Amino acid sequence: MLVFLLLLVTSSCLGGDVTTKFTVQKHWRNNFEGSFCFHLTSDIVGFEIFVSFDSGVKSLRQFECEWLGKHPDCATKITLVNKVSRALHKKGEDLCIRFLGELCGEGTPSGSATLKDLTVDHQKVPDIPHLSGLQSTKYNYAEVLEKSILFYEAQRSGKLPKNNRIPWRADSALGDKGNAGEDLTGGWYDAGDNVKFNFPMAWSTTVLTWGLLKWKDAYEKSGQLDYMYDSIRWPMDYLMKCHSKPNELYVQVGDGNIDHSSWTSPERMTSERPAFKIDTSHGGADVAMETAAALAAGSIAFKTKDAAYSHKLLTQAKSIYDFARKTNDRYSVTVHEAAKFYKSSDVSDELGWGAVWMYKATGDKSYIAEAEKHHDSGAAWGFSWDEKTAGLNMLLYEITKKDMYKQDIVATMKAWMPGGHLPYSPKCLAFRLTWGALRYSANTALIALMAADHGINPEPYRKWAMSQIHYALGDAGRSYVVGFGKNPPTQPHHRASSCPMLPAPCGSDAQRNPGPNPHTLYGALVGGPGKNDDYVDERKDYTKNEVACDYNAGFQSAVAGLLHLAIKHQLPSEYLSICK
Repeated sequence: MLVFLLLLVTSSCLGGDVTTKFTVQKHWRNNFEGSFCFHLTSDIVGFEIFVSFDSGVKSLRQFECEWLGKHPDCATKITLVNKVSRALHKKGEDLCIRFLGELCGEGTPSGSATLKDLTVDHQKVPDIPHLSGLQSTKYNYAEVLEKSILFYEAQRSGKLPKNNRIPWRADSALGDKGNAGEDLTGGWYDAGDNVKFNFPMAWSTTVLTWGLLKWKDAYEKSGQLDYMYDSIRWPMDYLMKCHSKPNELYVQVGDGNIDHSSWTSPERMTSERPAFKIDTSHGGADVAMETAAALAAGSIAFKTKDAAYSHKLLTQAKSIYDFARKTNDRYSVTVHEAAKFYKSSDVSDELGWGAVWMYKATGDKSYIAEAEKHHDSGAAWGFSWDEKTAGLNMLLYEITKKDMYKQDIVATMKAWMPGGHLPYSPKCLAFRLTWGALRYSANTALIALMAADHGINPEPYRKWAMSQIHYALGDAGRSYVVGFGKNPPTQPHHRASSCPMLPAPCGSDAQRNPGPNPHTLYGALVGGPGKNDDYVDERKDYTKNEVACDYNAGFQSAVAGLLHLAIKHQLPSEYLSICK
């Protein structure tokens, strides 16, 4: 059972085109039966075959592939691609494509075919050696930053730029529109799926920008500063498009129920992509405030780099903030299609979070007064797309230096550190939830590093943050970051990276593929292990092996914080004792 694709790995080197001759099994009058056979020297998940006959053929039939272009009519050249159900072939197989046909003239059929392996993307990631002139580090933080930024580039929707660095991605969802035809192209696909959920997207943008503002030297020293500006600008451009009118905001493009029923890459999507919005009658203060926060943070980041763009971001942030204050509704009550995937639990934390970022962007004290109204005292549950309390308390302390905010931070860290409220895995992972366990520990590590930089228990907080980030990087015996470190995940639950290169089709066979994803999703932090450090690298396990924009956000910013400490020679000399 073979597939018709010309991207195959035979006796030639991996990824090279392989050519073979036509073998005739039967020939009578001007009719014939024959095949092209390729010996595979590597597993493949998709291929394309370019066939050249020495004389014209007609009434040509083949059984393993699909035609690309017109069916032959006395043509000498045809192109085939594997059928969606015939994509996977193992190393050592002989992949043979059979033909029944009729020559347009007399003679014996002859010809050749070239197979192109669509598994191989030839992506090259520049090596970043351990940086000189800074404190020695166990893990290469600069490489992690580089690859995490690449992960966000792999999540891009819309028209890709000319400098696109992800060769296995292409333009996608160019028809994303609002209900009145508004242009909603761009932004990030949320996770291993192809939906754009604005609530976690906006939070991820805010948190990534926060890390850039706080530890810009980490991006400068690692050579990633320009890439980082491009990275956060991509979702910001999209989020501004979503604010199509003063009192409305689009908050989701694509239906998760429809999207999750299909396994294919964004470039191959054919399903309907509805857009969902909030307005004054159908509110969503939470997602609106988070969007305002993201744009306000962006206006600070771009203030000296692109003043005009910074002004545009702040203008939009103010407008969205004013709109958000007209409604206290949770957006997931309005947008039912979001509730199953990103249900909001409250709006108070976002009201404060949005206000504090508006203050940081403007210096207008009315914003900080509003932010303080939404202060929630005591230990925070954590820090995530739905829980901003820890971040809000951190910024309120940074701005006001009031002791009550410091005590809230201390209470949060006491709850999270060993001896507190959370269980720990045997190898020292603070375990908040089963789904995406690593993101919660990484997000709280970010808060710990921020607090330490503001003089709150610097040594123990930095040690604890290192223990959690280093767990993800390899201290548990393996890396949980795709394409980084020892034994990293190779089967992330991610549609696009599991599909072959175009023009091969992609379907459920790609999900069931027992081998690695054909494309390395560099830098993606997977959900992570269970409470006993149990983990299997399996694509179908979306609890432990899915990736998401919000998984990487706090993680990347925390890594930037650690690199900053290494630059300043302030990293703790040891940290593992924190878990003993």
